[in-house]
Amino acid sequence: MPKPKIAVTMGDPAGVGPEICLDLLNDPEILNTCQPVIFGDLTILKACARQTGKVLNTPALQLEEITDSSPSGIIDLGILKPNELNPGIADARTGRATYEYVVSAIDACLAGQVDAVVTCPANKEAMQAAGITQPGHTEIFAERTGTKDFCMAFFSETISCSLVTVHVGYYEVPGLLSVERINQVISLTREAHRNLLGREPKLAVCGLNPHAGEKGLFGRGEEEAIIIPAIERARAEGADIVGPLPPDTAFTPKRRETVDAYICMYHDQALIPVKALAFDQAVNVTLGLPIIRTSVDHGTALDIAWQGQADPSSLKAAVRLAARMAGSKE
Repeated sequence: MPKPKIAVTMGDPAGVGPEICLDLLNDPEILNTCQPVIFGDLTILKACARQTGKVLNTPALQLEEITDSSPSGIIDLGILKPNELNPGIADARTGRATYEYVVSAIDACLAGQVDAVVTCPANKEAMQAAGITQPGHTEIFAERTGTKDFCMAFFSETISCSLVTVHVGYYEVPGLLSVERINQVISLTREAHRNLLGREPKLAVCGLNPHAGEKGLFGRGEEEAIIIPAIERARAEGADIVGPLPPDTAFTPKRRETVDAYICMYHDQALIPVKALAFDQAVNVTLGLPIIRTSVDHGTALDIAWQGQADPSSLKAAVRLAARMAGSKE
């Protein structure tokens, strides 16, 4: 069986993306698992290799040269040159490059030239400076693939969470919750974990308010009016699901033993336990897309960029999960 072909976008060139891509290309275990194909700028990777002392022996490839028998390679998009870049300083040029790497990889995946896309970190301020209107990778993928029903999720062996709302202020969260949206995230999570586990996953839904509302004592009845009906609908559809759980006890070790994935109402409700328990192992996954997309769970780390200090563990975990997901679809 041919190894999955995994597109890996280089991320913001001023950040740690280039150096963790170099680490990826030199990992025998990764190369034995899949065919990583870096979408970025070859001259930037060469400059990063020189500065960090890392090895770069991977050849440049054209898209049409990516086959089941081709080795790992680099799609040289020729967007940014080293003299246009200050490592550790993201700007409009690096933001534009980040965007171009991503859309090129998405298009290649939609065309069937690669089996999945893995993204290195983007810098939101740099992309905004470049005039990119989407707030992040997830929204770029949704728009480019024409996807309306999607959600952000984080997978790891220790804990997995899906998010009902993402990059919004806390005051906005209650108004964005609905039975339909929560049920949608439950369905996407259920399908993804069923494919990976080969069985019906055990799901848990967190409440919005302290103590999951304490039967209406806290909040404005969001649990009773929105979250519980969504859970009941999912249960009627065959889901193995509990909740709404009080968020302060939902992630205890004993509870995690009985849960394959959590449904969380807002960003930090999911990301605090994920990063506390699985910082270097968790993988960001966009559920609901027509293609497979995973990502590192960290940022551009501009303060240590191009210094050879970046930990590639999250990128390697994202690539391994993408390869596993690609295999589960066959």
